[in-house]
Amino acid sequence: GTGSNILSALQDLFWLSKSKVEKQLQIISVLQWVLTFLVMGIACTLILMYILCTDCWAIAALYLAWLVFDWNTPKKGGRRSQWVRNWAIWRYFRDYFPIRLVKTHNLLTTRNYIFGYHPHGIMGLGAFCNFSTEATGVSQKFPGIRPYLATLAGNFRMPILRDYLMSGGICPVNRDSIDYILSKNGSGNAIIIVVGGAAESLNCTPGKNSVTLKHRKGFVKLALQHGADLVPVYSFGENEVYKQVIFEEGSWGRWVQKKFQKHIGFAPCIFHGRGLFSSNTWGLLPYSKPITTVVGEPITIPKIDNPSQKEVDFYHSMYVDSLIKLFDKYKSKFGVPETEVLEVN
Repeated sequence: GTGSNILSALQDLFWLSKSKVEKQLQIISVLQWVLTFLVMGIACTLILMYILCTDCWAIAALYLAWLVFDWNTPKKGGRRSQWVRNWAIWRYFRDYFPIRLVKTHNLLTTRNYIFGYHPHGIMGLGAFCNFSTEATGVSQKFPGIRPYLATLAGNFRMPILRDYLMSGGICPVNRDSIDYILSKNGSGNAIIIVVGGAAESLNCTPGKNSVTLKHRKGFVKLALQHGADLVPVYSFGENEVYKQVIFEEGSWGRWVQKKFQKHIGFAPCIFHGRGLFSSNTWGLLPYSKPITTVVGEPITIPKIDNPSQKEVDFYHSMYVDSLIKLFDKYKSKFGVPETEVLEVN
């Protein structure tokens, strides 16, 4: 009896320790991505400049020469690495929240797709985990489909960061890159565009379900020009992982944010999550709230080289209706009150 009790206590202690270790690994995995998102580009640029001023300048010079030679690679589909996409660290990243990918319909490998991802949130954590890693099994759920998450083109001008992003299948959200993937890379490609962009991130806050979409029609025109099907995607919980100071329209804070957005491409947000060692303190780590990304039914789009505004408006309206229906169908299942209405701005 006593021996059994001791053995049981040791087993409980062992599993408690294992649980704690896994939790710490989850925190580390998320922290490295947050730091990558916030400072890796600037840090790598400064380090490269410093190395140029030291006895190791030849290393930096060789990398810069390679950078010039490789400059256009992000515009031509990038250089994804299945090894990087399958790193174990991404599974810990997934389990921290946790993040889940829900498939509702099959996708044909004979077609190309533009996924509209909503909402942006602060960092688009669900978009990254689901489509730039294999942590949630995107390749198994959509066999034969190659996902490309589109992000700010400026990130690909940063040394080292550009290579890190490309290894996950991330590409610049510009015309050259999208045209190449949808017209010169065969079929079975899916470009994930966070349609609301920086403007949407300024309004994200826990408990709010709103998207910036009413006047965002460029992605629909691209779909028509390439005959790429549109797929609405809604990520429940994306707005829950950070708390943000929201500046009212007309305030000095919103004015500064809009100036940054216009001239630099991103909008600086004042936000916080939890601390590194305690969930009761403020810090840069996101709160561990569930994120469930639902991929909706594809909308078949015809190929029209020069679509009229009327045609763009028609398919944009179809897309908005499809997104609202997707939200309404799954909201109660993933923690949103049945009375909640998706706000389209």
